[in-house]
Amino acid sequence: MAFGKGCHLHLIDGSAFIFRAYHALPPLTRKSDGLPVGAVSGFCNMLQRYVEGNVGGDVTHVAVIFDKGSHTFRNEMYDQYKANREAMPEDLRPQMPLTRDATRAFNIACEEIEGFEADDIIATLAVQARDAGGRCTIISSDKDMMQLVGGGVVMMDAMKGNKIIDVEGVEEKFGVGPNRVIDVQALAGDTADNVPGAPGIGIKTAALLINEYGDLETLLDRAAEIKQPKRRETLINHRAQIELSKRLVTLDDKMDLPFTLDDLEVRDPDPDVLLEFLSQMEFRTMTKRISDKLGVEAPVIEDVAVASDAPAQVAFDAEKYEWVKDAAALQVWIDRIYARGYVAVDTETTSLNEMRAELVGVSLCVMAGQACYIPLTHKGGAADDLFGDDALAEGQMDFEDCLAILKPMLEDDSILKIGQNMKYDAKIFKRVGITVDPIDDTMLMSYAMNAGLNRHSMDVLSEQYLGHTPIPIKPLLGAGKSAITFDRVPVEEAVKYAAEDADITLRLWQVLKPQLHSKQVTSVYETMERPLVPVLAKMEMYGIKVDRDTLSRMSNAFAQKMAGLEDELYELAGGKFNVGSPAQVGEILFDQMGLEGGKKGKTGKYATGADILEDLATEHGFPGLVLDWRQLSKLKSTYTDALQTHINSETGRVHTSYSITGANTGRLSSTDPNLQNIPIRTDEGRKIREAFIADEGKVLVALDYSQIELRILAHVANIDALKQAFRDGHDIHAMTASEMFNVPLDEMTSDVRRQAKAINFGVIYGISGFGLARNLRIPRAEAQGFIDRYFERFPGIRTYMDDTVAFAKEHNRVETLFGRKIHTPEINAKGPGAGFAKRAAINAPIQGTAADVIRRAMIRMDAAIAHLPAKMLLQVHDELVFEVDKDAAHDLIAAAREVMENAANPVVKFDVPLVVDAGIGATWAEAH
Repeated sequence: MAFGKGCHLHLIDGSAFIFRAYHALPPLTRKSDGLPVGAVSGFCNMLQRYVEGNVGGDVTHVAVIFDKGSHTFRNEMYDQYKANREAMPEDLRPQMPLTRDATRAFNIACEEIEGFEADDIIATLAVQARDAGGRCTIISSDKDMMQLVGGGVVMMDAMKGNKIIDVEGVEEKFGVGPNRVIDVQALAGDTADNVPGAPGIGIKTAALLINEYGDLETLLDRAAEIKQPKRRETLINHRAQIELSKRLVTLDDKMDLPFTLDDLEVRDPDPDVLLEFLSQMEFRTMTKRISDKLGVEAPVIEDVAVASDAPAQVAFDAEKYEWVKDAAALQVWIDRIYARGYVAVDTETTSLNEMRAELVGVSLCVMAGQACYIPLTHKGGAADDLFGDDALAEGQMDFEDCLAILKPMLEDDSILKIGQNMKYDAKIFKRVGITVDPIDDTMLMSYAMNAGLNRHSMDVLSEQYLGHTPIPIKPLLGAGKSAITFDRVPVEEAVKYAAEDADITLRLWQVLKPQLHSKQVTSVYETMERPLVPVLAKMEMYGIKVDRDTLSRMSNAFAQKMAGLEDELYELAGGKFNVGSPAQVGEILFDQMGLEGGKKGKTGKYATGADILEDLATEHGFPGLVLDWRQLSKLKSTYTDALQTHINSETGRVHTSYSITGANTGRLSSTDPNLQNIPIRTDEGRKIREAFIADEGKVLVALDYSQIELRILAHVANIDALKQAFRDGHDIHAMTASEMFNVPLDEMTSDVRRQAKAINFGVIYGISGFGLARNLRIPRAEAQGFIDRYFERFPGIRTYMDDTVAFAKEHNRVETLFGRKIHTPEINAKGPGAGFAKRAAINAPIQGTAADVIRRAMIRMDAAIAHLPAKMLLQVHDELVFEVDKDAAHDLIAAAREVMENAANPVVKFDVPLVVDAGIGATWAEAH
């Protein structure tokens, strides 16, 4: 077909697909030779989804456009163009040519030209398509291509649900039409591509100027008329740089291409060619799936790495899932479960809050492709009728009858219950009287193997390991004011969605469970991940009592203090302003007061982060008051106000939720509400803990490890002086100060000890001289001198750091003393992120080992305190909080301390003792 009127060209930004695939998925290697193919797998999945969603409609021509090499004609104009880009990851480099092969295997035109960027090829083709009377859709979110939009050319953002970006979308992004995008970009510059632009001018200011003067050339010619002196001088002094920037951001849409639009006509793939490529890549699941769609037999791939009942052998078919309507049908499933010895189980509820959610239905799966859904409380009204019929929909089992049949199986020790984030489902079942045990959890299996590499959600794991995109929940529930809860979803739709979740979970288990052994993380999963689920579920369900009146009084007190600070700030500023507005604070600091160090970001507004204000606070009172106000504002909004909304009306307690996979190092994270980040270094922050109280007749007991990370550092770095000090029970900070500064212990001042304490803790986190200088409010040179002296006195620490980084660079991971693997994919990166990656790698084995220790303690705690009238309520990093009858508090301390101080045994024998401090009080503040 000759390209002309009525034709529709799709141009795919190949690089965007590749990098999205690479960063979204964990590494994958070809079994036969170890070749990295994870990005190729993701790229193929994205191409397949594109073909299924677009080809066969009105698309007549399509091409995937790639960059060929990194040196283009723009580098001849400006040698620093894209010079800040990090080097391509080593495991991605060999995959780049394979993505071209993949494109050709799908029989899609694949184009790239030496010396030009893909954007230029796309620009030329888009203009050619427009001039020929056709339409063009650019599949990319790259803002550089927004200059092409208009006259039949649009963009489509595949990462945002195929959102179309038209002329209005460009105006929303840039504040100008597509024909003036390059003018705005020339002024604002682009840090990603190292385009310099005009210093201090961001997108909004640039759009304002272009809209006022019409175009860049007119603006630059009339720059002397601009009233703002700084802006005027910037435009005059940097004219050549701005004009260069415009040339850099202008796409070449008049290239002499060695092919024509007609060469890009849509073509059906050749099944033999496509399947041969997929089988060479050893993409077994994808090969089977695509061969089924093409209606041909899948080629045999040797050296199958999955079990004989592998999930890849069965295609997903939502129409085959069973809707269980009565006890007889459910009993058939129970019999199947007992015959297999395991079942994947999932719950559907009305909320993500386990303490408020109502059970809507249960799904089960016993074999790949064999799953069912048991609806229980779906309403009879229409899905979009929020005020419709509340009567139950037809075809559902009686709630109590269903639970009575499920309960013996879910509590049977001989049946393994498999879930994805099983803690949630276990709590839902517990609230209806069912204790689910024993369990396996696919989310935790992924975490044990791939911490630091990817997220562990079902959608991510399904894409990676099964090559399957799960049915999305959003179309079922809607969004915003029209959103519904799952009990309003029509049962026939709910069956497909819910049963598929159980099906996916079982297939993931079949893939991941054997890999625990091959990746040598079985011990981590079995001793520190899986057993933690019931422990956390029990803690979360019990919760901790919070006094609403205390919180309300604190909120009022904070509001009064904030008002007082505002009055002081208004006086210093010479008038009222919005203290909560960073932009207004920046204008007062740098424009009005003339303080030095003002830096504007991309938006054209001054940066006023805490680090900047802390530096300025040594020169002027205003920044310090703003910091005080912000701290009070955060305490009020995040804690004293928000905590009141989290008090459960039925229990009168707050029920936080812990995420086992929330941090790469093994640390738990806490949400809804977050109780782990309540500040304790300030009086106001500590006061918040006064609102956490014990029930009548009880007290709170807090036990926390004393300087556990420093003790671990002393052990792993083999620092004799530190180890001996810990063994002797000395004040470690005073000892460090004495060692470093040659000050006898009996002559130690609090100031010298404070400096040593800052260094001790800072070193663990790889603190720089700049960071220490800010913490201690001392000159940077002096701070760097402290750090240098520290490493001279304790050379083992530097050796540990160097060895850890070297290990990470070689293996792309570090490990805790208990065998937890923490992946470090950025460790070999260049540029600004390199320093952070190294610091993270150095800290991870220490923080991770500490996290492992307290996990082990928590898992053993239930049995140790079972004879006491006590419950474990909270974990805050190195601290455990309990509620106990007053007269049993000291017995609890003795039992809990014994568990915590010996938690590492017998796996790790530390050279230093682990010491646990304990406190008792009516409130958390008193106990800690």
